[in-house]
Amino acid sequence: MKDPNHYANIYNAYEKNPKKIRVLDSTLREGEQHPGVSFTNKQRIQIAWMLDYFGVDQIEISPIVSKDHQEATKTIIKQGLTADIVSHGRALKGDIDISLSCDAKWCAAYLGISDIHLKEKLRISREEALERAVGTVEYAKSHGLKIRFTVEDGSRAEPEFLLEVCKAIEDAGVDRISLPDTVGILRPIGMYNFVKKVREVVDVPLDAHVHNDIGFAVANAFSACEAGVDQIHTTIDGIGERTGIPPLAEVAVALTYLYKSPNDFRLDMLLDLSKLIEDYTKIVPYDSKPIVGSSAYKHKAGTHLAAILKNPAAYEPIPPRAVGNRRRIVFGELAGKTGAAYLMSLLGLKKDEAGAKAVAAGLKNLRMGDLIEIPLEDRLEKKIINDK
Repeated sequence: MKDPNHYANIYNAYEKNPKKIRVLDSTLREGEQHPGVSFTNKQRIQIAWMLDYFGVDQIEISPIVSKDHQEATKTIIKQGLTADIVSHGRALKGDIDISLSCDAKWCAAYLGISDIHLKEKLRISREEALERAVGTVEYAKSHGLKIRFTVEDGSRAEPEFLLEVCKAIEDAGVDRISLPDTVGILRPIGMYNFVKKVREVVDVPLDAHVHNDIGFAVANAFSACEAGVDQIHTTIDGIGERTGIPPLAEVAVALTYLYKSPNDFRLDMLLDLSKLIEDYTKIVPYDSKPIVGSSAYKHKAGTHLAAILKNPAAYEPIPPRAVGNRRRIVFGELAGKTGAAYLMSLLGLKKDEAGAKAVAAGLKNLRMGDLIEIPLEDRLEKKIINDK
């Protein structure tokens, strides 16, 4: 039998040599901006180690927040991790100095460039903002740092000014430019047009930092990739300011399975990473959250159960074990005769079609909703192997 995803893959129109899309994880920066979240330094170090082992390309942390954050940044940099540690701050020379004091190799600076940010937050003119952006990049480069510059609220900035800033900081030697949809206002086509406009005038590598205020963060991140971005910002479980940014699990799985990006992620760590953040923050992912949610691999409807018992690929695009999750079957009033027969076999009861129909009818007549939930990971995989 062909790969069940064969025809879907035709629609996805894969290129022969897919480009690599990198991942910057900002759990230690954006994630700590989630209401109620504050990590200890030991937790920050553990999260950094796990993210590095998972395989992200960059890990972002902000030493300017407090002495604790500064100490955590120094300690994480000393660990010699494979991922770049990006020391995040404002477009101020003083913040660059803090990054230097942490022995950072990479720093990041942000500056609001939309009219509302310039007028209401920064209270500076466009000319002053441009001067500050260029001066910050030049200062970082003169001290041997690599720098990513974020044109904050760029999706709401006047396009000509956006391009002026991007071209100026490229000329100043910036290493990456981050294009943010800071308030999550863009549609996917809007994000594509936003990135494309910048991509047409600069050659420097681009990042996408997109917020989830209207629920489009993951879609917008990948739309940005179609337009020329080669790095997506994520956090574990998508935590962050307000409604957060793209979750690491969805992005990493999509890159691996849907975009064929040649990353080297340890996807089976995804559930452990999610549970780690749940333990540290007490934020429980909603049941139906993709990949790591408790219902992500639960099967309940009668026709679904019948198909899953024969071949899980009928309703699972990605095996649960691949992402560290588990498959479960739910028995109750929606169960059909196939599911009932399987339940009877588990209970050691003699099964026949009449008996299975009777059990299924009995489950429906009880009208008690879901009654039994059974994990099926190993047992079902063995069954499929034996059937072959």
